[in-house]
Amino acid sequence: MTRPELRLSSSVFRANIAAVQARVSPSTLMLVLKDDAYGHGLAWAVENAVQAGVDSFGSYDIRSGLSVRRIVGGDARIFAWATSTDAEIDEALMQSIDLGVGTVEYLRRIIARAEALGSRARVHLKIDTGLHRNGVLPEDWESAVAEARRAEGAGLLELVGVWSHIAEASDADDDDAQKVFLDAVRVAGESGPTPTALHLTASAASWWRPELRGTVSRIGAFCYGVRSADGPELEGIRPAATLVAPVIETTDGETTDGEVRIGIGSFDGLPSTVRGASVGTPDGARALREVGHTSSVVDGWPGARVGDEVVLFGAGDDGEDSATALAERIDTVGEEILTRLTARVRRVVVD
Repeated sequence: MTRPELRLSSSVFRANIAAVQARVSPSTLMLVLKDDAYGHGLAWAVENAVQAGVDSFGSYDIRSGLSVRRIVGGDARIFAWATSTDAEIDEALMQSIDLGVGTVEYLRRIIARAEALGSRARVHLKIDTGLHRNGVLPEDWESAVAEARRAEGAGLLELVGVWSHIAEASDADDDDAQKVFLDAVRVAGESGPTPTALHLTASAASWWRPELRGTVSRIGAFCYGVRSADGPELEGIRPAATLVAPVIETTDGETTDGEVRIGIGSFDGLPSTVRGASVGTPDGARALREVGHTSSVVDGWPGARVGDEVVLFGAGDDGEDSATALAERIDTVGEEILTRLTARVRRVVVD
């Protein structure tokens, strides 16, 4: 190994998916794939998820959704919720991508494109339950639903879902959000068939607040083994990715118990501010002393040699921190540690 590697365990990933599915059942798992499957690689994640029985995917944007469609074929449901261009909407309609809609303006553009193409859009209408991350305001919800139903009556649209994001700031805030959400579902049901895809919760709320789950649970990070920052460990869940770098230099060229230099740095996407974290070595946990541009310094161990492997993050089997533990040192989330890794870090499937 001459370059750092992000080693991906397909068996761990599939086991995580099984644990999540068991936890949220009878709610259906929608596997979220944003940011190239949280830095793990979209194709790898989708192919393994299909083997694990997943048939619902959250791609975030239409472009990624089209990539998922090429991998899975025509049967799976794919949900893209980023507001998109008319050209992207056209592609989504032609490839049966479900569209998340958080504004009336976007709803109208989708209806117009469906009419132009002679197609029918599958829409999940979003209610703003208090996070203010896009979404139709409660006072505008009834009129937005009515507009969607008129398009449905004209054969241009199918209202298949109602959804939202919640803040997950406190149980009380999330309870209030659920009340707004359920009222939105009620209004939708009074205007026509109740949409079948009802989804309010992402990873943390889906895991810990079963009473908030709808018919669908959008879960990304937990399936990859990334727990919430400042959150507890998750039963049955392990990191699917391990970041490893080679020793490229020791103090005397052969052995040392002082320090070693490893072949990964901030230019590879390792945050320089995570110095002091525990990394795994052939002799157990050691401290990461310094993160430079292209290499980093680690406390040495007896018998350290060039070519030895140091684990920057993983499941802790060699004494290393997890990606989330690194993130907590710099007040961010584990997903950021993974998604900032550059293309120089090779993705290698180990099982």
